[in-house]
Amino acid sequence: MLPDLNRLKVFFHIFNEQNSTAAAKKLHITQSGVSQHLKKLEEELQTELFTRVNRRLVPTAAGKKIYGIVKGFMDELEQGVRHINDGMETPSGPLRIGAPAEFGKIYLPPIFGSFRRRYPDVTMQLELDEPKILFEKVAAGKLDFAYIDILPFFIDTPGGAATYSIEPVVNEEFVLACSKEYYRARVNGTDYDQLKQLDFIGYKDDIALFRSWFKLHFNHEPQQLNLIFIADSSEAIVSAIKAGLGAGITVSHLMNREINTGKIVAIRPNEEKLQNTIACVQFKNKQPSITEQAFQEHFRLELNKNYTKLELK
Repeated sequence: MLPDLNRLKVFFHIFNEQNSTAAAKKLHITQSGVSQHLKKLEEELQTELFTRVNRRLVPTAAGKKIYGIVKGFMDELEQGVRHINDGMETPSGPLRIGAPAEFGKIYLPPIFGSFRRRYPDVTMQLELDEPKILFEKVAAGKLDFAYIDILPFFIDTPGGAATYSIEPVVNEEFVLACSKEYYRARVNGTDYDQLKQLDFIGYKDDIALFRSWFKLHFNHEPQQLNLIFIADSSEAIVSAIKAGLGAGITVSHLMNREINTGKIVAIRPNEEKLQNTIACVQFKNKQPSITEQAFQEHFRLELNKNYTKLELK
């Protein structure tokens, strides 16, 4: 029968300190507790482990033999725990993160740069794509997590939304806007019938976002619109808006400067705002690594500190 491991631990410290009082301080227990553990261990082993000489506990031959066995185990245990703690305290290794194209290009590289200055052993693989694709890559385990647009209309997600942990990070406003010149020439009013007659700049031949915008402001959705320019990036949509091609919808922070200077006009029939939420998405039952947790916390802190134009959650 093996001796009690806790008593062996007490024995180990008595041997190192050669004094029960010093061992008690090391173990944060009472001196009488140390003495009781030693007494019971000697009873279990049926041998004396120390003799007392001038207030010192001098190990016997049996005590030295037991110490040789216990020391190897204690050293290996200490090194193993230290290795685990080092891995927990210091983020390292690859991060695979997804994000919307414009948001990812603007914010993630500099934020990762400041993160890597703290943790130089971390690398990043950044994938920029639309929400449905990012959900699929999280579901397939191709991404550790992703910052995804939670759009104001339903997206079919693998396994259903309940499969994921969806934690809002940033709120943005989707703005319908056009150039100052186009507004003066074509926008004769801001009621439903007048606005739906405009020329529109669309994202990938999809009017779902426009329908959500009209539904919010007028409680009515157009079944079709005159899409005269289609692009697959928000930057191209903003460029087309500035070129006077028509009215387009994209997030406000990409046009704030032009809106503030009057080069672009935001069309707002009322005070309602069509919100886009960017959320951190990962599997609900997935245990995030220390590296993932550290980056997500750093990401929030950096947004809060350096990107105050965003509405943070």
